[in-house]
Amino acid sequence: MSSTRLIAITGGIGSGKSVISDILRAMGHKVYDCDTRAKALMDTDESIKDDLINLISIDAVRSDRTIDRKLLSEIVFNDPDALSRLNSIVHKAVRADLRRWRDTSSDKTVWVETAILYASRLDREVDEVWEVTAPTELRVQRVMKRNSMSREQVLARISSQSTTAAQLHPLTKSIVNDGVEPVLPQILSLL
Repeated sequence: MSSTRLIAITGGIGSGKSVISDILRAMGHKVYDCDTRAKALMDTDESIKDDLINLISIDAVRSDRTIDRKLLSEIVFNDPDALSRLNSIVHKAVRADLRRWRDTSSDKTVWVETAILYASRLDREVDEVWEVTAPTELRVQRVMKRNSMSREQVLARISSQSTTAAQLHPLTKSIVNDGVEPVLPQILSLL
């Protein structure tokens, strides 16, 4: 087990996780971005590609060993079992990659940014959680502007990401990113 503390930065879509991560990076801290690393792992890890072929579809990986993301998306979004298998493949790889990253760090504390802390089982890997929150309407407006999504699409995404109090990590601290209360003093108080 690494002596480096690992803190998760999480929160629903539009809550402002990336803002918190960017501030920490600007302060010189290391933040592992799960979305970016998952994409990189899928592009470079041959065992992931083999699992996609064997567990999702032989056509998910082209003959040049690149992933056909369009086809893969069509398959998993029309087949809940295939989506579950894909998530299992990717989450397992990300957890292993995160452990390696943490174990090679000489920093006292590092962070991981993830929108799906509990679904990916990363909550079992972290020492503490910073839950970023914002009012629903503000989150809707942020995501509509950023992702060109409709209000209904954003609300559906928000409801699909809800977490119950029973699921929360025992060391969860809150950061309010409501556009009113400054986030920097909140971050500094948690460091």
